[in-house]
Amino acid sequence: MSSIEARLTDLGVTLPTPAAPAANYVPFVRSGSLLFVSGQIPVGPSGIQFVGKLGLDTDVETGRAAAKLCAINLIAQVRAAIGDLDGLVRVVKLTGFVNSAADFGDQPKVVNGASDFLVEVFGDKGRHARSAVGVAGLPFGVAVEIEGIFEVA
Repeated sequence: MSSIEARLTDLGVTLPTPAAPAANYVPFVRSGSLLFVSGQIPVGPSGIQFVGKLGLDTDVETGRAAAKLCAINLIAQVRAAIGDLDGLVRVVKLTGFVNSAADFGDQPKVVNGASDFLVEVFGDKGRHARSAVGVAGLPFGVAVEIEGIFEVA
């Protein structure tokens, strides 16, 4: 077991089998040492979770939980791409899309659910550049979608 997998176990996290794409795209693309992972939505063991619009029917803490689940799914895609998570050199960048009411402005607080979790799992290798963007809607009505760029060995 890799040290990252052991860390996930210590945190009580079991990585899922990555979801198959829902349209005409691939879940990840590797170009040299960079791995681009397509947007991940909050899909858990029982299916899609955390449907709603931040600032309307969903609060920041629920949004943070949705973002954390997106990060878990990002890590699962990284593992599918490279096999051993110890081959991750660093998390380079996240882009978080937050399903937001027109007057909602706490997108960064929501996306912190993913950012904080990645730092908890990977330590300094998990620190990354980031964008947190409010959008009018997301696939399946989910609260958050997050894509990532990773440097891998």
